[in-house]
Amino acid sequence: MIKTFLTLALATFVSFSGTPAFAGQPQPWQLGLQEPASPSALRIFEFHDMLLAIIFSIAIFVLLLLIWVIIRYNAKANPEPAQFSHNVLIEVLWTVIPIVILIIIAIPSFKVLYYNDRVENPDMTLKVTGYQWYWTYEYPDHDGLNFSSYMIADKDIDESKDQKRLLSTDNVVVLPIDTNIQILITAGDVIHSWAVPALGIKLDGVPGRLNETWVRIEKPGTYYGQCSELCGKDHSYMPIEIHAVTKEEFKNWLVSAKKEFAAAPILDSSIIQFAALNQHTPEHIQ
Repeated sequence: MIKTFLTLALATFVSFSGTPAFAGQPQPWQLGLQEPASPSALRIFEFHDMLLAIIFSIAIFVLLLLIWVIIRYNAKANPEPAQFSHNVLIEVLWTVIPIVILIIIAIPSFKVLYYNDRVENPDMTLKVTGYQWYWTYEYPDHDGLNFSSYMIADKDIDESKDQKRLLSTDNVVVLPIDTNIQILITAGDVIHSWAVPALGIKLDGVPGRLNETWVRIEKPGTYYGQCSELCGKDHSYMPIEIHAVTKEEFKNWLVSAKKEFAAAPILDSSIIQFAALNQHTPEHIQ
């Protein structure tokens, strides 16, 4: 019995400290964070683990203190309560200690914040624009290559291609690994948020504004994300799918993508909105 309990406790601890799952994909019953695939994500996850240790320690300390107070100062054990108005030492301690803890948290927090802000002299740029309820992507450094990306409906999912329900898209974002990529994010209607957990990215797209972040993907693979800002009734149907490939594979993809999307018809924005509402809404995903 004790051995079983210890095994379950160890498994729970491991799952909280990190989930060794396929990069960029949520897993059933997952408790920990996805495996980091970029320096930004690694720093965020390390900061998360530090915060978790601090929070857990404080929670245990407060719990033990409450138990001690209940046992030591209940009416039976202490029929005549002590009469005092204050304690200078305790008041100083419970003021100074939280300040020290907040400083310990703030220093690495600001380091992560400014590290993720932007990168000097990026190797390439990806512009992301959010709409209700799809994304458009543009590669300004590569002849303005651009395309729209919609969620694949359930009836169109091809399991032979390892497509995921509510996560796979018809046109995927392809990015090279080991490359400093500047990401510019905006929106064309309401506020959206472009979030890819395994890459440590979550940035709002605001109409009329251009927000900036960056990423350097270190592992080839497929990384999924979703819109993380409530943007209307189909907010949950705005997945993000990124394929991280080698630089040589990226060059080859650019050649084929330019031909493919150059041949695609240019649609009026009203037609695009109509398509989004009538072909990619929850009523049509079955």
